[in-house]
Amino acid sequence: MPRVSTPLKLNIMNTDKTLQNNKPEMIQRFQTFWAELDKRGLEGFIISRADEFQGEYIPPSAQRLAWLTGFTGSAGMAIVHRDGSAIFVDGRYILAVREQVDDSLFKPHDRRDCPPDKWLKQQPKAKLGYDPWLHTPSQLVLLQRACDKVGGELVPCETNPIDAIWPDQPEPPVAPIVPHPLRYTGESSESKRERIAKTLAENHVGAVILTAPDSIAWLLNMRGGDVPHAPLPHCFAILYADAKVDLFVNPRKIGPELLEHLGEAVRIQSPAVFKMVLDQLGEAKQSVQIDQKQAVIWIINRLKAARARLVKRYDPCALPKACKNEVEIAGARAAHLRDGIALTRFIYWLSQHATTGTLDERQAAERLAQFRAETGMLHDLSFDTISAVGANAAMVHYQLTEQSHHTFQPGTLYLVDSGGQYLDGTTDVTRTIAIGTPTDEQRDRFTRVLKGHIGIASCRFPERTTGTQLDVLARHALWQVGLDYQHGTGHGVGSFLSVHEGPQHISKRKNNVALKPGMILSNEPGYYKEGDFGIRIENLILVTECLAIEGGEIEMMGFEPLTLVPIDLNLVEPLLLNDSEKTWLNDYHKRVFQEIGPALEEEALNWLAQATRSV
Repeated sequence: MPRVSTPLKLNIMNTDKTLQNNKPEMIQRFQTFWAELDKRGLEGFIISRADEFQGEYIPPSAQRLAWLTGFTGSAGMAIVHRDGSAIFVDGRYILAVREQVDDSLFKPHDRRDCPPDKWLKQQPKAKLGYDPWLHTPSQLVLLQRACDKVGGELVPCETNPIDAIWPDQPEPPVAPIVPHPLRYTGESSESKRERIAKTLAENHVGAVILTAPDSIAWLLNMRGGDVPHAPLPHCFAILYADAKVDLFVNPRKIGPELLEHLGEAVRIQSPAVFKMVLDQLGEAKQSVQIDQKQAVIWIINRLKAARARLVKRYDPCALPKACKNEVEIAGARAAHLRDGIALTRFIYWLSQHATTGTLDERQAAERLAQFRAETGMLHDLSFDTISAVGANAAMVHYQLTEQSHHTFQPGTLYLVDSGGQYLDGTTDVTRTIAIGTPTDEQRDRFTRVLKGHIGIASCRFPERTTGTQLDVLARHALWQVGLDYQHGTGHGVGSFLSVHEGPQHISKRKNNVALKPGMILSNEPGYYKEGDFGIRIENLILVTECLAIEGGEIEMMGFEPLTLVPIDLNLVEPLLLNDSEKTWLNDYHKRVFQEIGPALEEEALNWLAQATRSV
């Protein structure tokens, strides 16, 4: 895959244009959409921000929610209803949705307070359409119950009505798919296929339907480019108990190198025959495994109609993919060292320019992208950089816009959440930096977030522990003074794959998946004061092997920090840290200086020595 050697073009939104200059156009689209629904005998429609692969990132051709409503966030749903329409987002985007969406067309709701099913129960009965290629059964079940309660009806549509009225809808992506070499994967595709197929045979399952592109990319040791920031190939696959695979993919994505890499055990099939092969599985009376939380309802309904014997289990690639092997772990360490050097150089550069009164959020994000590109190893950013000063940082997933990007000012906090995609690993790191002299309140809040970060990073825990059980450690210091944050503490991270990966996570949300050696997660507690400032401290951490503790009775696992970037000591209140927390912070900074320092020039090295001083 090509490496990036020039500054990356950032995704800068223009929200004023979306809401004001385009308001007549958005009204016209809405009216045209209603006309299309009338033609189909529908009284409304459910619009999901999704594609048939249910990934976090979707291509321009699938941006139906954004096209009809103007909302560009990474998660959301709208319901067009004859009695009034609404759009539902989580707490990360409630401010953004108010900026982007005309509330005379769609009333915005925070889905924590008013989820779509609760809202539907308050509406008159209606015949609502939905696209069965864009929803999983678990997503639809609550909406179906809500419609049933009011006497309404959910109707699957053979084609999406938005596609029928979107005149310049982009074509689906056809980025080339390429092999991902063994020196990065650490295990051959043949070995992975045989390993997963063995579990199918042991469970008397004839085949498993794989619908997650990152699982297919992992299983077949290949990477693509069909969505921004994640090297994913859009395709479906069926893995059989004999370790053979049917890969359903646009043939325009396939070249001779990939064909040779895949070998004869992987049969390339046109997406057009996917339906027929699903029918054949039913005719053969095979047991077919499928992940109902990942697969769209169209696929499941097709299998049911063919009378296939469905085995409802998790994607069998998810857990093996999450547990990185020694080669992937070595790659992650190398990628984080490289990335840490780039980010440390950026923070040093920021220390020279942040108080000039001319630097703004966009310029800072562009300069950070350039530092990463200068490594010569960057494939892409792993997500759009969150570069936020002052009140903008209080929005958890703030997006840069032409109108709202702030200039750095003394007394504010700067939050930068960013990451890179390298062939040997994926990075994700957040630092909060004081511009000038911070207030006592800012130092207190930052130190409490830091205490939570250290609580996770330094934790020792036995086998079968889940991230849900650890989450309280990140929040304890905030809870003691009546504070909290409304997002998870940690998510899984892929190996040159998705920056957000399951099945493991650290959050209040219940998760029965135990943490296992080789898993990579983020550790990112935060605090956000609306209209004022935001704080988040994020490292990626590696779950380490079981170790005996002297005097202990059972073995314990722990975490190794992968991210190597200084934490702003100007925001730390030492009196709030206990001795063990100070030791962790000093040891971490000692490692940062030892590993990052040799790559820096003299002035930056002198700055780093001060930035990593003992507390």
